[in-house]
Order: sequence, then C-alpha cells, then structure tokens
Amino acid sequence: MSDLTFRSRRWVRPEDLNAHGTLFGGSLLRWIDEEGAIYAIIQLGNPRAVTKYMSEIDFVSSARQGDLIEMGLQATAFGRTSLTMRAEVRNMVTKERILAIDRIVFVSLDDEGRPEPHGYTDITYDRDRLPRT
Repeated sequence: MSDLTFRSRRWVRPEDLNAHGTLFGGSLLRWIDEEGAIYAIIQLGNPRAVTKYMSEIDFVSSARQGDLIEMGLQATAFGRTSLTMRAEVRNMVTKERILAIDRIVFVSLDDEGRPEPHGYTDITYDRDRLPRT
C-alpha cells in the first residue's frame, strides 16, 4: 500500500502474545481500532466517531515479544456521515507486512447515537477539526 502515513508504533510485550508466543490478533485489532478512531475523530471533528465496518483482515505474518510494529492509516473516502480508511501494519524488526485491511468505516454520531452529517470532503493535516470541550 502506498501513501499510508505510519503514525503509531507499539512494542510487543508479553501480555500481547497468544499461546504460540506470537502477537495475538485481538490485541493488534484493538490497536488498529483505537488508532482509526483517533484519526476519524480528528478528520470528522466529532468525539463520537464509532467503528461501523471492517472489511476482510489479511494476516500475512506476525511479530514476537520485543518486536516493534507500526500502523499506517489512509483516508480513502468521505461519506455524508462517514469516513472510510485503509490500514496496514508492519513489523519494524523483520520489515514484513503483518496485515492489511482495505476498508474501515467510521461514522459520526450525534448526542442520541444517530448518524450525523459532518460536512467534510477532504483530509486535514492540521488540528483544526479536533473537537473542543
């Protein structure tokens, strides 16, 4: 995948391992979901952006305790109430791709939990959309 910005790195620790001594997929998906949510909150300007959909997840390699991984995200489309992005995770030690997800969709919600139009059509690289409390 090109044009991804790798913004987050994690150190694989003992509590992140499965019974085989490699990175537990559930831990990795939790990290991706959290990173995606932060990205969506900034892009949509709404702290109530939630995960609606994840496409097929293609695990192609793994990581071991002590490895460093990095996660990359790229926004691919804005909907009326949503933001679609793609993700890739790679192992910084082995240089291998760990997984790729072609589509992750986040939806902007109002105070009652209903989809809310956000009004954006382009990516921001500033903090201008970061919700203020």
